[in-house]
Amino acid sequence: MKKAVIYARVSSTIERNRQNTERQVLDLKAYAEYANLEVVEVFEEYISGGKRNDERVILQDAIDYCIDNKVDILLTSELSRIGRSTFEVLETVKTLIDHKINLYMQKEQLTLLDDNGKPSMFAPIMLATLATCAQIERDNIQFRLSSGYKNYKANGGKVGRKKGSIKTTEQKKEEYKEIIQLLKKGYSVRNVAKISNRGISTVQRIKTDFCL
Repeated sequence: MKKAVIYARVSSTIERNRQNTERQVLDLKAYAEYANLEVVEVFEEYISGGKRNDERVILQDAIDYCIDNKVDILLTSELSRIGRSTFEVLETVKTLIDHKINLYMQKEQLTLLDDNGKPSMFAPIMLATLATCAQIERDNIQFRLSSGYKNYKANGGKVGRKKGSIKTTEQKKEEYKEIIQLLKKGYSVRNVAKISNRGISTVQRIKTDFCL
């Protein structure tokens, strides 16, 4: 039986998005059962889709795990989960191909390699096209948000945090004391995020602020 790893990502740690992550994992596990694949590890990341891949700690962990453990296929819900731009997607794809690791994207119903472990004829073209379309859509959304923000300010709208809403260092230490304690005991960022039910980016920020 071939080995599979699941990588799921959503943009934040709020409960409704956490449920979406669970749905991704459940759907991909169902596919793995259908395709007779053994899921050996699941990686879940809570980080904005606008972040660069080198900022996506869990994605890098998932790829490294696949390489180190000779995993056959990486499962994800859609292409946009593995990169914010066409170049980043293709860079990830090249890494997987170089290590003979297949990639399955549920939404696109597409796999990277054929039954012989070779890139399928149209996969690179389709991946580049899909990644470019996704990037254009993200750019359009960003443009609309930016335009709306400028219009809001031009019409007298106030921006920024309300007075007194910024937490002091001592308040942060108290709020995140469990995370700080775990990090100081040597737990990894990923494990602390799971234990404390916090996002990876939050734990990483606390580590930078209080544990380095």
